[in-house]
This record gives sequence, C-alpha cells and structure tokens, in this order.
Amino acid sequence: MGGRRPPNLSHRNTLTRVLTMGVDLSAEPTNTWLAVLDWQPGRTTLVGLDSKVSNARLVERAVDCEKVGIDCPFGWPVPFMQFVAEHMAGDIAARPGVPIDWRRRLANRTTDLAVVETIGMRPLSVAADRIAHAAMRCAALLAELSAAGIAVDRSGLTGGVVEVYPAAALRQWGLTHRGYKHRANLPTLDDLVTQLQAVAPWLDLASFAATCRASDDAFDAVIAGINARAALCGLTAPPAAAQVEIARREGWIAVPHEGCLPELVEPPQRP
Repeated sequence: MGGRRPPNLSHRNTLTRVLTMGVDLSAEPTNTWLAVLDWQPGRTTLVGLDSKVSNARLVERAVDCEKVGIDCPFGWPVPFMQFVAEHMAGDIAARPGVPIDWRRRLANRTTDLAVVETIGMRPLSVAADRIAHAAMRCAALLAELSAAGIAVDRSGLTGGVVEVYPAAALRQWGLTHRGYKHRANLPTLDDLVTQLQAVAPWLDLASFAATCRASDDAFDAVIAGINARAALCGLTAPPAAAQVEIARREGWIAVPHEGCLPELVEPPQRP
C-alpha cells in the first residue's frame, strides 16, 4: 500500500455541508442498506438510513453525495479472469510451483493481499466465496452510477465512489470488528454502537440509533459512509504506484489510517 497522505481538507473551504453515502450491498435489494451522513463543522448527522434498496434508489441518492462508500468488491483478480478465459478457450497452461500458492493468487485480488499484509485481516474472496453474487450486482451498479454522471475509478484514487471494508475500518479505529454479525450477536452489536458514539461524540445517529443497534447491515452501511468521508479527506491507504493499474481493474479497498476517526470532522466554526 502507499504511504500516508495528509488530510485533504480543500473541499471544506467551499462547502459548509458535505454528504457521504455508505452502502451495505447484497446481491438482492432485500438485504441492501444505504446510509447518508451530513458532515458540518463540529458535527455529523445520520440523515438517511434505508433498507431494501434498489439500484435505481442507490443512484438517486448517490448523485447528491460527495463520496459513496460501497461494501462490495469492485472487480475480480486479473489472474482469475485470465484463467477463466484460458479455460473457455480450452488452453489452460500447466502451472509450476505449489498448487495452493497458485490458487491463492487466483482467489485474491492485489488489494486483498495488501489488507492481509498490512492489518492482518482477510477479505472474502470475490472469486471463490458467495460475495461474488453481490459483486455481480455491484458491477452493474457501478455502470449505472457512471451513466448518471458519477465518475467511477475502481482504484478509488479519483471519482465519486470507493470500495470499503467496514470490519477493517472498525479495526483501524480501535473498535470491536469481529463477532457483531447475526442476530445471536446483537448484544455485541449494541455495545459496538455505544463504543462508536463514545469515540465519535460528534456523530448523531438521530432517530436511527435503534436501527443501528438492531441490524448489523444497517450499521455497516453507516460505517461505509464514514469510511467514504475518510477517503474524501485523503485518510485512506491508496495503492502504491506499481499497483495503480491493476487496482483500476480489480478494485481497491480504501482502508482508513489507524486512529484517524477524530480527523474526519471539521472543528466547529467560531462565532
């Protein structure tokens, strides 16, 4: 991954209000959530939290936002795509080396391996796990966002969308990042929301606090929206120069800098 960049605060000179959106994307609208956050000097308010969201609704809300964080892979590993093309052509070459090493490179994108190396977390494989179903929908969604005038750069270096990984963001902010999923772990989720509000007192979940405590998908959408703000401020790890080309094909997870949560909100304006 690239080195840490200084916060990009230039947009604050012209905008007193910035909207970001987070999306917990599922293969079907039924389990898809979106969260919209309103960033103003000294405070951030959750102004929208919707469930059962269609692509059309996602695009409609995204056009008003400065940055959209989507919890879903933006592409597939290039070696995997090459392997599939070879298989389709009936021309798979023999692979030297240890088979598991070869399969690992087929299953994991460059960004996935970078996340493992830097923070010790392993994202789901878009080539070998069920998350591929959501990624198929995401590919179409990115095309629809682009058609609506939102610049799409899968590397996240430019444009209005960025790939996020909520568990990694939580880990980087020193919060519980495991064991809060599914109904059996609702007490952990409830405690996690309390943790977030303690370390980010400027964050107002408004009337949606109870929903965040009851649904890990809703909560992940909120975290995705906060992660989008980190990307907007230049507080996520970009691909290194040698990784940019492949990141623009495979996607790149915008992992926030460690401990950057307090830097995401602008100090309140003095009277």
